[in-house]
Amino acid sequence: MSPPVFLADPGRLRADRVVLDGAEGRHAATVRRLRPGERVDLTDGAGLLAECVVAAADKASLTLDVLSRRTDPAPAPRLVVVQALPKGDRGELAVETMTEAGVDEIVPWAAARCVTQWRPERREKALGRWRNAAREAAKQARRSRLPDVPDLASTADVAARIAAASLALVLHEDAEEPLSGVRPPGAGDIVLVVGPEGGIAGEELERFAAAGGRLTRLGPTVLRTSTAGVAAAAVLLAATGRW
Repeated sequence: MSPPVFLADPGRLRADRVVLDGAEGRHAATVRRLRPGERVDLTDGAGLLAECVVAAADKASLTLDVLSRRTDPAPAPRLVVVQALPKGDRGELAVETMTEAGVDEIVPWAAARCVTQWRPERREKALGRWRNAAREAAKQARRSRLPDVPDLASTADVAARIAAASLALVLHEDAEEPLSGVRPPGAGDIVLVVGPEGGIAGEELERFAAAGGRLTRLGPTVLRTSTAGVAAAAVLLAATGRW
């Protein structure tokens, strides 16, 4: 069984002995009940990973001896999924599954037809839930790099990302080009746009096409917005050789 992964400050990971305390230390000591002699990996979430063994444990922390360190390079090409806001808690589900699959950045998008809207007074709380879902899923997936979850994007922001991408794809059920037939680039950003339950509005499609976005079809069935992203990510990650 692979060792559990916890987040730690990068400054601490350079020492030969590390004290894991705070929320991560309490979880490791009281929930996971890790004990001396067991293996643990620590990461800064930006590629640095320290392979450790538990030297001592109390109720709120672990003391760990570092066995080795490595820095995982940033993957290429980089996969960015622009996710229209799903209903209810399906947003966190989408973030969780895409993080486990290996998506590098998940951009929340306030599409015109989104049923859910992040009101200004609740925006930070909602964004915090997405970021927490990404953090916990990354640890579960034993990733050394956490995905970025930036602030809520407007349609103009998405169009700008499309224009700057090495490849930009917009999922649409009426597209003629299958996603499985796309030849991805070897470097740069691949931006994948996933629309809301009500579909991407015509004006949005026109704007994305003008910025360089290509309409692609995922398959013969219509997936929920919360599952389309991870399904498309799997196709692209396999095509790039990252899987």
